[in-house]
Amino acid sequence: MKELFPAKQVMGFVFSLILTVIALLVYYTDMSFAVGMTILLVTAFIQAFLQLVVFMHAGESKEGTAIYTNILYGVIIAVVTVFGSLLILIWDM
Repeated sequence: MKELFPAKQVMGFVFSLILTVIALLVYYTDMSFAVGMTILLVTAFIQAFLQLVVFMHAGESKEGTAIYTNILYGVIIAVVTVFGSLLILIWDM
């Protein structure tokens, strides 16, 4: 019976709820912009990684390294696109 209970998924769900509560606390408490954004960014990246590993089963296949490499490539492209747009549109470089 122990093999049938999805303990990993339940713990991932509980941890996702905790991260969501932390994000809501940032919204409802009076803290500086820098501290609030730092907490929100950290919790967002932790939650995205948690969703990827626990619920999308990214590490359970033989192609785990290929999946993580593709995700890293996507993140690099997104960062280059965002900062390139900022350089051109806002900072006039």
